[in-house]
Amino acid sequence: MASATEWQSTSCILCSTNCGLQVQVEDGHIKKIKGDKTNPRSRGYTCEKPAGLDHYQNHGDRLTTPLRRREDGSFEAVDWDTAIEEVAAKLAAVRDTHGGEKILYYGGGGQGNHLGGAYSAATRKVLGMRYSSNALAQEKTGEFWVEREMFGGRPEPDFEHTQVAVFIGKNPWQSHGFERARPALRAIAKDPNRHMIVMDPRCTETAELADVFLQLVPGTDAFVLAAMLRILVEEGGLDRDYLERHANDGQALYDVLASVPIAEYCKRAGVAEADVRRAAQLIAEAESLSVLEDLGIEMAPHSTLNSYLEKLLYALTGNLGGQGNMNLGTHMGKLIGSGKGNRVSPVLGFRILTGLIACNTIPEEILTDHPDRFRAMFIESGNPVHSLADSPRMREALDALDLVVVIDVAMTETAQHADYVLPAASQYEKAETTFFGGGFPDHTFLLRHPLFPIAEGTLTEPEIHSRLCRALGAFEDDELTELREAAAEGLEKFGLAFMQAMGNQPKLAAIMPVVLYETLGRTMEEGMEGAALMWGAAQTLASSEPESVRRAGHEGEGTALGDSLFEAILANRNGVVITSDPYDITFERIRTDDGKVNLVIPELLQELADLIDEAPPKTTDEYPFVLAAGERRTSTANTIFRSPGWRKKDRQGAMHISPGDAERLGIESGGRVRITTKRGSAEAVVEVHDTLRDGHITLPNGHGLEYPDEDGKRKVFGTPPNELTSAEDRDWFAGTPWHKHVRARLEVIA
Repeated sequence: MASATEWQSTSCILCSTNCGLQVQVEDGHIKKIKGDKTNPRSRGYTCEKPAGLDHYQNHGDRLTTPLRRREDGSFEAVDWDTAIEEVAAKLAAVRDTHGGEKILYYGGGGQGNHLGGAYSAATRKVLGMRYSSNALAQEKTGEFWVEREMFGGRPEPDFEHTQVAVFIGKNPWQSHGFERARPALRAIAKDPNRHMIVMDPRCTETAELADVFLQLVPGTDAFVLAAMLRILVEEGGLDRDYLERHANDGQALYDVLASVPIAEYCKRAGVAEADVRRAAQLIAEAESLSVLEDLGIEMAPHSTLNSYLEKLLYALTGNLGGQGNMNLGTHMGKLIGSGKGNRVSPVLGFRILTGLIACNTIPEEILTDHPDRFRAMFIESGNPVHSLADSPRMREALDALDLVVVIDVAMTETAQHADYVLPAASQYEKAETTFFGGGFPDHTFLLRHPLFPIAEGTLTEPEIHSRLCRALGAFEDDELTELREAAAEGLEKFGLAFMQAMGNQPKLAAIMPVVLYETLGRTMEEGMEGAALMWGAAQTLASSEPESVRRAGHEGEGTALGDSLFEAILANRNGVVITSDPYDITFERIRTDDGKVNLVIPELLQELADLIDEAPPKTTDEYPFVLAAGERRTSTANTIFRSPGWRKKDRQGAMHISPGDAERLGIESGGRVRITTKRGSAEAVVEVHDTLRDGHITLPNGHGLEYPDEDGKRKVFGTPPNELTSAEDRDWFAGTPWHKHVRARLEVIA
């Protein structure tokens, strides 16, 4: 390991962007952190949140031994051999008794640790597990499905070069979502020839920089977007020549938009029609346009429809393809399933999008006497008890299962309901990475190297899955002898031997990730063994996009090109450009049936048409407020920061309320209220904010975790938002929950 004064390259793990960092470590702690100027994507940029990363690496809930639940409900420590043997036997028993499809897999990694979860594919294959889910299924599956239907892939924005930037239900000042977010926002705001449009119920830090800010009534995004699209169609905002070349017939869509009452929809949303028309004019006249949505519309009424309408803004105006526009790039690894076919969940028959069961239907798939109900869950790097809607119901569901196995770094709220807890090495103790996109036209990829030795008593996820597969009889060591010998002789010989083995030995092909780990991985330095899977990912990318890989400076033909790419990834600890593309390649990557943009999604056109008969949102005497649960703030991050000690301010996670509502309730900042919804109640500290509309209240994400206080007693810090949300309030199509639209009432606590 490096000396205490040596700067080491790594990356942040708190959001999908994974900005490059330089760190100094000493005595098991991250001592100093700064942005990595040598990272080709973030180029030295970082926000303030990574400064607290040592609170992730070192905290009071770190697990250091496997745990087994006793009959009285308490846990006892067991050794790894016992844990692996018993977990494998009990999972096999569920498979043999009820079928492997009765075991639900949940997880696969967080914002920056997707590599470990990729090894779960081997364990799942051996056990015959067919169904899976993770946190993306309560946020992004509707959007992912729409993108696949329209474009066959995920377009990426180019905010560095765009003339007009549009953010819908997104505050990139806090949530980022693209490289160098804050410098990009400031650059747009300062340039009189560039413009920014923001749609949000709250006046966010991003909204304060906007040329047009549409502060709509919570839950009315679909009305504003529909009105904007009709204006574009009506006033010549569509690029007809572009659509003729690159899109299929959109007449069915235009027919529905023709009936949109612009003035009425603006009135329902509480925004000025003149402002909506100004936004539409900027979009129509834009030389380039990039658009980004986020949880504000994905966790609200009309979630999937919102995603469809948002993408029509750039599809209809000819802003797919080109500098400053939305573009289709390359991807390393597989984060999102294909979603092909008409698969449905076993009990509810709810549609499965991009390979994931809707998170908030999981309890209903368990708490029933239906013969096809789930009997066990295998949960990895996920905390569904805390992060999914309706925490009480999720706890009930886990306790009703025959078996719950959790792999995690910490003793989470979910782990507390497990039968076995298997402790994983931290994200900074092993090779790790993210499979979120890495930019366009240059795609940057960073494979993190370990900063610390693997903590005593823990194992990496690849090692855990390898041991489980061995215990389940998936392979014997002597079956890997030839591959191990080939790996010791170099990548060229290994590649030939591996391809031959995968073709001739279906048994090994079924557990390919573990085979890579046990052969190529064993030739790598300690802590880097899990990076073996990246060889397979590099070969896949090099074979599917060889010219893009060569344009990035990697050389070779066939597997040699993949080897060159893999070696470059290993060698460049600060990140490396893996593909480089011209802008017009986007049109070659439209993967629809006819190679053109699909403007019409029949499943959503009726919902769009039905908006005309939908009453505008109204408050009620019982629940006069709309709560947005999970707001991102400077003092919040995802829940891998379990210790509240990292927060310099807002340690209680205050509920924000408008000045008018605070005055009517007779409360000031620092007071306390009880928040009650149809699901439950919780207390919160109040902070008065003039950024909110009357009737709109917010709670932050990342709070409500149980953690030891100064006296070592466990207590909940802040308000757990999902004690208040309901799993049944969800999008009809994708099942995404309405976290941002929870009806609530407030009572002042004296």
